[in-house]
Amino acid sequence: MPKVKIPRKSTTVDMTAMCDVAFLLLTFFMLATKFKPDEPVTVRTPSSISEIPLPDTSIMLITVDPKGRIFFSIDNKNKRLALIDYVDEYKKLGLTAAEKSAFAIGSSVGVPFNQLKSYLNADPEQQKEFNNSSPGIPADTSVENENNELAAWIRSARNTNPYLRICIKADGAATYPEIKKIISTLEGWKIFKFNLITGLKAVPPGTAAFDLQQGGAKH
Repeated sequence: MPKVKIPRKSTTVDMTAMCDVAFLLLTFFMLATKFKPDEPVTVRTPSSISEIPLPDTSIMLITVDPKGRIFFSIDNKNKRLALIDYVDEYKKLGLTAAEKSAFAIGSSVGVPFNQLKSYLNADPEQQKEFNNSSPGIPADTSVENENNELAAWIRSARNTNPYLRICIKADGAATYPEIKKIISTLEGWKIFKFNLITGLKAVPPGTAAFDLQQGGAKH
């Protein structure tokens, strides 16, 4: 006897519920997301032909503006909170929980320790005024100098996160002595590996780097 074939019926899936969930999630993330605050200064880095990518996480960023002022930051809110707890105890700053939270969600800081409490307690507009008038983080070529507050920031950050990778982002107009202070401070803590952030430019024809690039392109 021939087999009875069961007629096939198309299956329909109601996507209404899934669309509702997707839009609810999208709305939640739009309302709950906090964007990273803008950096306090604008820096135009010099150009180079290096194409080495920067690390994505665990970054210590040391910024030098055109006036030679130094700003300091690390990524990761939790690590920033651990850092400011350490600095508060190390330097006896007497910071409140609100001021520590302001540091944890903020951007780079460029004020001396004796102004840090006032800076963190200020509103965004007042912080902009601080950033415009501040001398930056004091630095020196020796880590033994008590006035070298950059050395204290680096030491504290490395103690709270030893896996930090260091990036120096200096404006093209910054003078060499200011950069030398940062490098000498890193050397004072036996740190000899760091990244210099630059803009990318084309490799000049006729150079060894150009020949190397062309040779790699042929393969």
